[in-house]
Amino acid sequence: MAKTILVKPLITEKSEMLSEERGQYTFVVAKDVNKLEIKKAVEDMYQVTVESVNTMIMPAKAKSRSTRSGILHGRKPSYKKAVVTLAEGEEIDFFGDI
Repeated sequence: MAKTILVKPLITEKSEMLSEERGQYTFVVAKDVNKLEIKKAVEDMYQVTVESVNTMIMPAKAKSRSTRSGILHGRKPSYKKAVVTLAEGEEIDFFGDI
């Protein structure tokens, strides 16, 4: 169940900075879930205590690229993003022992 709610962790420079400084972790989640379901999924999957969840729907983007046969136009789909704040002193290790 938690795997269908949490699509993947979002690893960017900004999300890494938030996790180091504030204990906030960013996930791409399914579009139809609410904050309570996200909180329960993170707590079940990573065995941590979640203090708060902030969600946002990121809009779709138009993309184009130049090829030999001309310019190709396409779209990147929209997605829902959740920023999860953990309790003081807790952390999630996405990379394990790499």
